[in-house]
This record gives sequence, C-alpha cells and structure tokens, in this order.
Amino acid sequence: MTTTLLRESEERTHPEGGPPLPEPRGELSEALVARLRGGSGALPGRRATEAAEPYGEDLQLALHLAYELHYQGFAGVPDEAEWDPAVLELRTRLEHRFEDALRADCGRPAALDEVFAVLLTEPQDGDGVSHYLIRHGTREHVREHAVLRSVHQLREADPHLWVVPRLRGRAKAGMITIQYDEYGCGRAEHMHARLYADLLSALGLDPSYGHYLPLVGAPALANANLMSLLGLHRARRGALVGHFAALEIGSSPAASRIAAAMRRIGTDEAAVRFYDEHVEADAVHEQLVRREVVGGLLAEEPDLARNVAFGAEATVFLEDAFAASVTQAWEKDTTALRAPLDDRP
Repeated sequence: MTTTLLRESEERTHPEGGPPLPEPRGELSEALVARLRGGSGALPGRRATEAAEPYGEDLQLALHLAYELHYQGFAGVPDEAEWDPAVLELRTRLEHRFEDALRADCGRPAALDEVFAVLLTEPQDGDGVSHYLIRHGTREHVREHAVLRSVHQLREADPHLWVVPRLRGRAKAGMITIQYDEYGCGRAEHMHARLYADLLSALGLDPSYGHYLPLVGAPALANANLMSLLGLHRARRGALVGHFAALEIGSSPAASRIAAAMRRIGTDEAAVRFYDEHVEADAVHEQLVRREVVGGLLAEEPDLARNVAFGAEATVFLEDAFAASVTQAWEKDTTALRAPLDDRP
C-alpha cells in the first residue's frame, strides 16, 4: 500500500527546513539515515560501497540523501550535517562507484560533434516516455510521470548553478542568460520550479518539495544525482556543461509531445503550462548552449572536449534507462512508481 511508503502529514510545506527523511532501502541508506537522525555509528566503508549496485535503490537513495544536504535539507537534520566529514567521506565513495559505472557503460566517448549530431536527430518512431505518452498515455501515466520527475523539477536549475563560478567569459555569460529564464526572468511566479509545483497541484498531486521521494525509484534518482555529481565538483565542469547541453537539446521536442499528450487527455491548462514554456524557451536555449556555453568553454579550455562528450553521453544513458523502466512498467499495466499513487487529495 502507498501509505507504507508515503505517510500522511498535516504539515505539507515542511516548515522545519525540508521534507522528512525517507525509509532506507538497504545497508548504505540505512546507515546514512541513522547518522542524519543523530546516530554516532560508523558509516559503511569502501568494501560495502564497492559491493553495492551502482544504479540500485540503496546506493542511489544514499547518494540523493547526501546531496540533498546541499539543497533544502531534511526536517530534523541540523544544517551542520552538510559538512559532516563522515558523510562527505561516504558520499565520495558513492560518487566513485556511480561514476566508474557510468564511464564503463558509456564506453569511450565519441567526438563531441558526433554526440551532438545524434542528439539533434529526432527519431521518427522514438520509444521514450514522451513518445509513449503521446501515443498511449492516460491521466494516471501523466500523474506518475509528474511524480517521478518531481525530485529534479522542483529544484530544476539549482544543480547547474554550481558550475557558474567555474566558467569564464562566453560560457559564463551564456549559462547565466539561460538560467535567467529558468528562474522566471526575475518573477517568482514564472520560475520553472514554481510552474512545476503548479503542474502537480493541477494534477491533484502534492506540490511540496521532496514529498514523493519515497515513491521515486533508482532510475529517476540516478538522473537527478548525475546533475549534483557533476555540478558540485570543479573537476567535472566540462561534463556538467555536456549534461546541460544534452538536456537543453532534447527538451523542446519532448516537452511538445508531453504537452500534446496532456491536452489529448483533457488535462487542465495550468498543468500544461510548464511544458508549453519549455517548448518555446528551450528551442532558443539549444542554440545558445551549443554556441556560447559549449563553444565558449572549449574556446577557453579545449582539453575539456572529451569531458563535455562524456557528460552528454552519460545523460543520454541514464535517460534511456529511466525511459525503459517507466515504459516497460506501463506496458505491463503496472505502476512505474515504487508503490501506486494514493488518489486522495
């Protein structure tokens, strides 16, 4: 039952500074949750992290918990936990396990021009989530997809901003220009994270930050964790730019399909607005990110080209894994969440 994963709460805005800590999903996340709740026990060492499935529920939840300390945090967890040396040491081991797997699975990155050529090619019969929704999507599919993406979309551009101090010249100016749009051009009600909260509300879902974390599985968490992994480390600035470019290049066509799917099933326009905004904005962003952000970065630091390519390929790899997990569940007429949504308002 949903209530075993998602407990009801009368405080839906998380006034204590963040959402409640979720239930653990294995040895790694159990130890970290205990630590964040004030425990003093030792956290798992190298052997445990190396034995963990890099894309599995336990590792991805533990990594999400460690990263979330740098964003909104969790209710009842002191701010000082953000810089707890033991947590940072565990996070480093988790990151190495995750990134090593990505580099092994993505293979030797292709030339950057080849990577972008693939991203810019729109398949006639694509099989991603947006393609499924426009062909077969129901209201419940749309709601589940909204829940799965909420972990990332409610803090949409925040992980990308970590890279701004690490850029110079055209790359920095281009990144800030795009992010100005992401944050509503100075108007809080137009911020993309706010539009996504409005989308959740219009679908009868809870818009509270982090509310649906217990229902979101490892494939969606891995996508969000990649952003933080690349954004929080200066050494990975090239890969973060590649990740950002991959998202911006693929966003507008996918948003167009999802908006069409939502209108087909009669979704409220307040929910569709988020995707309408991305159809228009990201078509412009795609040009800007390739010419100014990627072009500007490589003009300053040409040796980062392979890192940019890796960031783009890792993004596509994880997005494909996410899409496969979601569409395979829907094709079997089962939920893509860790438990079915509770239909109560």
